[in-house]
Amino acid sequence: MISKRNISDFFRFIDSHSAFVIAGHKEPDGDCIASCLALDELLRLKGKKTVLLSAGPFKKTETKAYEHLFKTEFDDIQNITDYGLFITDCSSKDRIGELNIAKLDFDTFIIDHHKTSDSSGGNCIIDASAPAAAYIVQQLFEAVHGEVTKTAAEILFFGLSTDSGFFRFLESNSADVFMAASRLISKGANPKKTYNLMTGGKSFSSRKLLGKQLDHAEAYFDGKLIITYETMEDTLAYGQNGRDSDALYQNLLAIEGVEAIVNIRQETEEQCTIGFRSREQVDVSSVASCFGGGGHKNASGASCKAVIKELIPQILQEFQKIL
Repeated sequence: MISKRNISDFFRFIDSHSAFVIAGHKEPDGDCIASCLALDELLRLKGKKTVLLSAGPFKKTETKAYEHLFKTEFDDIQNITDYGLFITDCSSKDRIGELNIAKLDFDTFIIDHHKTSDSSGGNCIIDASAPAAAYIVQQLFEAVHGEVTKTAAEILFFGLSTDSGFFRFLESNSADVFMAASRLISKGANPKKTYNLMTGGKSFSSRKLLGKQLDHAEAYFDGKLIITYETMEDTLAYGQNGRDSDALYQNLLAIEGVEAIVNIRQETEEQCTIGFRSREQVDVSSVASCFGGGGHKNASGASCKAVIKELIPQILQEFQKIL
């Protein structure tokens, strides 16, 4: 649960500006989108002017429907002094991608839940124990407005469900989270509809790509680690729309003895993105940080200048330290 001081800091920040820019990380997921949209509604209910920004791309099937709600550029620069900046689901401008606000000097407030986020400065609510940024925003919404609206409940439940793996990542100490989810459902969130949004609508080519990635998979360290990849040729053959990395991770983590999964994607001839997932004890955020990334203990990501065949030995070297 967020503290009274967090709430007080949030009140002070929103009272100090008449308008706000709201941005999340590049390639947004459901939690990023939900925390941005719910925060946008809350600020509008407080009579504030808002601008939603995202660098995209909106690659995930479940996020495409929200793309039209976000701008790609801030176009009110002549009135910049009126604006504060909220960054949600990440902790720095470095993660928001190619947006024209990156070099502008905004008064900034950060809302995040990633373990590798920096909470040393002021104007932030960063709680690595929170299952989602949407969970933090829900508490702020309830503190400021009394209760969430139906539209906020629907999008916040989507965000919470996304980052909790539809609640399957939660531990036994998650009663408060389920009570928060219950409040969202009482306001109109629909679990069945949300689950279908998260898991449905996949293309046939995305299933073929999933098969390709499973075929690429190799086991290391007596089966504790599995590394797979997607080449540029794979992307060309099967497309990038509707990629289903969640299904990939579920399939591979279900293998007996597996403790961590790495999925490498060759985005360009010189650039790779890396997804990390793990079971209980393995902290993949420590490995992700070695490649300029970060995230949660059991779910992290990174992007770096590399090619797959050179990157795999480097990843193995880092995992050798923790497996």
